[in-house]
Amino acid sequence: MTTSPAITVLLPILNAEDTLPAAAGSILEQTATDFELLAINDGSTDGTGELLAGLARGDSRVRVLTHERCQGIVAALNDGLAVAQGRYIARMDADDISAPERLAFQLAALDGAPDLGMVGTRVTFGGDRETHAGYALYVDWTNSLLAPEAISLNRFVESPFAHPSVMFRRGLVDQFGGYRDGEFPEDYELWLRWLDAGVRMAKLPETLLTWSDPPSRLSRVDQRYSFEAFYRCKAEYLAKWLARHNPHHPDLVVWGGGRATRKRAEHLCRHGVRICAYVDVDPRRIGQVIHGRPVLDEGAIPSADACFVASFVGSRGARDDIRGRLLSRGFSEGLNFIMAA
Repeated sequence: MTTSPAITVLLPILNAEDTLPAAAGSILEQTATDFELLAINDGSTDGTGELLAGLARGDSRVRVLTHERCQGIVAALNDGLAVAQGRYIARMDADDISAPERLAFQLAALDGAPDLGMVGTRVTFGGDRETHAGYALYVDWTNSLLAPEAISLNRFVESPFAHPSVMFRRGLVDQFGGYRDGEFPEDYELWLRWLDAGVRMAKLPETLLTWSDPPSRLSRVDQRYSFEAFYRCKAEYLAKWLARHNPHHPDLVVWGGGRATRKRAEHLCRHGVRICAYVDVDPRRIGQVIHGRPVLDEGAIPSADACFVASFVGSRGARDDIRGRLLSRGFSEGLNFIMAA
């Protein structure tokens, strides 16, 4: 009778014959050995199938599921979850590289902290920082979020984890559901749903994954990963969070009076939030009334005990500046304001 492995490494693959050997090799060479590598071949038409067959012949820890035609990443992930044998699920992609200690460090972290449901790692940006400076800055931002409290407070800014860097408890899928298919990023929706359910998540300070940035990355080519999709996705969960944490709910002051910012914030109204004013620093907007809502100067914001502010200004520099301005006025993040872009 064989015992189940501690970890299932979930690896969905589509036409990755060029990068799969290095990615899979980085898992099979882990210092932790109590795992299975569960590869889901999602209808590949190149040499991926032959490579996987060879890996399975050479290492009994490799299991392969095959979709005869491409069904998409959500179906691949959920099919893998349905047969995963490990008590922990580690994600991996076919064009990334895991450091040799990755699984051991994450296993130790989850074994040592029963209150944690998921642990990610810092990642190295595997693309060109000059060509894709925005994505590189996003990676830097995710790497700055380590403690559960920081991850929880910043979840509405952007997705706080690199998906292929995470390891989570298999039981969370049974409790709160797995990946959902829809017009939204499947990983971000999962983190928001689990965080909304009270799951605590942390990130290790070690850099244990090289996160590649190929031109074919889904976040570049699929509308489910567009800015609009992210804001639609987060609005549902931000509205739920505000209902629990905003003492003035459903009333909300939104920092940001520009058209793009207003459009982002408007998604909240579909979930019962009432925007009562905008805040802006542009003198051309201050004093206007837009859709019945006044645009206020920063100095006209009510006191911290009289309102709740959500910042929807997307610029990273502006975000830090707005946070500092609110803190200097006696607002407390998570109590009187939240960053949402």
